[in-house]
Amino acid sequence: MLKANELRDQSVEELEAVILDLRQELFAIHNERKMNQKLDHPHLLNVKRKDIARVLTVLREKQLAS
Repeated sequence: MLKANELRDQSVEELEAVILDLRQELFAIHNERKMNQKLDHPHLLNVKRKDIARVLTVLREKQLAS
């Protein structure tokens, strides 16, 4: 899980890269669920979605601050 305080220290470019990685991981988890019908760690879907939302929130804060 990503911490908002740690994310606030990163630049906008780094945050965009983190979002891209998280979305790719979420896509892979969705594909695994479709193929196998059962995940080893189903909680990762919610964790990744919340991490993406957390990063997007920090990005929005940076946009409003500048």
